[in-house]
Amino acid sequence: MANLAEIQRQRRNDWNHLENLLGRLESGSLKSVKGEAIAEVSDYYRRACADLAMSDQYQLSPSTVTYLHGLVGRAHNSLYRSQRFQVHQWWDLAFRVAPKKIFHDRCVQVSAIVFFGLFALSTYLAYNDERFPSFAESVIGPEMIDMLESNYDEPLERSFDKSATMVAFYIQHNTGIGLMCFALGPLIIPGLFANAYNAVVLGACFGYMARPETTGGDVFLEFVTAHGAFELTAIAISAGAGLRIGMGWLFTNGLTRLASLQRQATEAVPIMAVAAILFFLAALTEGLLSPTSLPYLFKAAWAIFSSSLLMFYFIVLGYPTESRGGTGQD
Repeated sequence: MANLAEIQRQRRNDWNHLENLLGRLESGSLKSVKGEAIAEVSDYYRRACADLAMSDQYQLSPSTVTYLHGLVGRAHNSLYRSQRFQVHQWWDLAFRVAPKKIFHDRCVQVSAIVFFGLFALSTYLAYNDERFPSFAESVIGPEMIDMLESNYDEPLERSFDKSATMVAFYIQHNTGIGLMCFALGPLIIPGLFANAYNAVVLGACFGYMARPETTGGDVFLEFVTAHGAFELTAIAISAGAGLRIGMGWLFTNGLTRLASLQRQATEAVPIMAVAAILFFLAALTEGLLSPTSLPYLFKAAWAIFSSSLLMFYFIVLGYPTESRGGTGQD
């Protein structure tokens, strides 16, 4: 009995020490506590768990067992508690991890090349009616052409109430396009087709409306100038995020297909998050700036600013440096 009493006394000293450690740990955020302190808490936490498991052998009283249950639970919650909102973590994710991941992601690169390459080609073919007659008409159809010309036949002028309502519509419409490209991306071929289809159709619209003789062409170009960079980039990135998931079941790298899909889905989350932000910025611009009667010079300046912002984010922040090496995605 003397040995048992001595064991209980020693264990109680450890429990008291764990309580003191938990008091210091709970007084601040887990992020601010040094690694040595967390390691010490973990060590005494494991000891308390062992004591609780050996409670019968130690002949601990019911009140002591109840106390140990509470202490172990408190230590567990302190060590594994969910993190509160950390500004620096979100800042690091948004401005270091995400641009680097997007810059090096092969699926995003393929999607961007397919989208902007076909968009530029379709724009050229639709614009050059002399060498490629009826290209635009065959791609978008006469009904779409009539709608484009009638919608932009009058100068741009919209009330603020109407513009605010259209912001919600553009968010829904633009996000729908992005979600379609993203959702079809895991199927690979349908995803690439959706990406290419959007590029060709949008390019044909731009090319046709850019013709000098087209009714409403100047108004159309004035309308799309401000928000085009955000919207087109978001579509290409969304397709890349979906394709990234598709690579998960096609190339597993030794993992099960489910584990590979889960891994690639995690990789796609920052990409799709950036695309969602770009769709939101495009909708705000399209609803509040593009349809106004502000001078075209102002809208063009905003287009240059937004394009420069995108290049800075994806290229300058994404490009690897000696202190910030990046790892590409296959």
